[in-house]
Amino acid sequence: MSTQTVLGFDYGTKSIGVAIGQQLTGSASPLTSLKAVDGIPKWEQIEALLKEWQPDLVVVGLPLNMDGTEQEMTQRARKFANRINGRFGVKVATQDERLTTADAKARLFELGGFKALTKDQVDAVSAVLIIESYFENQYR
Repeated sequence: MSTQTVLGFDYGTKSIGVAIGQQLTGSASPLTSLKAVDGIPKWEQIEALLKEWQPDLVVVGLPLNMDGTEQEMTQRARKFANRINGRFGVKVATQDERLTTADAKARLFELGGFKALTKDQVDAVSAVLIIESYFENQYR
């Protein structure tokens, strides 16, 4: 089985969390948080990440309502995923991220208490959880 490298994005209108994961280990690590202006990232930063990590797949978290229905942010995240695919020709998947922000805060709190909870770190850890839940869904 070839090991797949996955770049994950936690899409937001002001900040986009980024993480890198390996399918072989089923784990991921936080990378960074990119600033966005009304949901628009600096595309050259995304291009630089794609060049650096050469992912086999990009996974973008889809923010759904708790009942699973879509909201405006769902559409924006989907559009962001489509743009990555269209601009860079990389394979893109989306992953339900309903609980990732709460999980990210809980995980960071375990690691370092309130001091660990900077917005950038929460976004990057949310991207980790998006990748990990994507991996879990692959093995079901």
